[in-house]
Amino acid sequence: MRLENKVVLVTGSCTGIGKAIAKRCVAEGAKVVIHGLEQELGEKLLVEMGVENATLVIHELADEEAPRRLVEAAIGAFGKLDAVVNNAAQVGTGNIRDTDGKWFRRMLEINCVVPYLIIRAALPHLEKTGGSVINIGSVNAYSGEPNLMPYSVSKGALMTLTRNLGDTLMRENGVRVNQINPGWVLTENETKRKREHGLNEEWYADLPKVYAPAGRILWPKEIAACAAWLLADECGPISGQVFDLEQHPFIGRNPPKDSTTIPTK
Repeated sequence: MRLENKVVLVTGSCTGIGKAIAKRCVAEGAKVVIHGLEQELGEKLLVEMGVENATLVIHELADEEAPRRLVEAAIGAFGKLDAVVNNAAQVGTGNIRDTDGKWFRRMLEINCVVPYLIIRAALPHLEKTGGSVINIGSVNAYSGEPNLMPYSVSKGALMTLTRNLGDTLMRENGVRVNQINPGWVLTENETKRKREHGLNEEWYADLPKVYAPAGRILWPKEIAACAAWLLADECGPISGQVFDLEQHPFIGRNPPKDSTTIPTK
């Protein structure tokens, strides 16, 4: 098991990609701090993974005490902290005409500043073992969809943070910092959004090739597989890198022949 005896904090892990990463970490031998806002879902996951393997923290990340509380939960439950996965994010639409300063600042706060503060709070523990950090970004970081402007900018800022700290901390104390930029992933929240947009229950079963060359979008467990490798010692000294996980080149893609569209995200 690649993560045996490691303790991993995964924010936003009651659902979606974070949940898949938390489950994969336990399957690989780690102890996990589950975090989120969904008490019932978190407790269900805790039972599923085993109370001997995980602990649950329900806490709003906008609270300035959140980084300290998350780190203390790991130390209190398992005596150490080897890795952090900054997965939790504020998701929402917006463009230059309807995004005010309050909404923009909220995006930047939750999606970039809070991950930084969690890394900062965890650093005294991570540097003891040459730990690892994964920031979960988005392929929207490179530009973003027209109506995802503040979200995209926040993920671009997170990407710069990853590269900066990935270089700085690796040189100082051997702590690795990397980022995964998922593409289109079939999470519970994505399924809910598509239903709200009027699509049927099986909307993801027959997608245009322009969006999904494989005929489907990514599964959370496929993101988790990459995360497990990045957290493991076998990843070696790799740091400051951004891994785009999508089924087609996101930058410099050949012009797609199929121009069929589906309702916007």
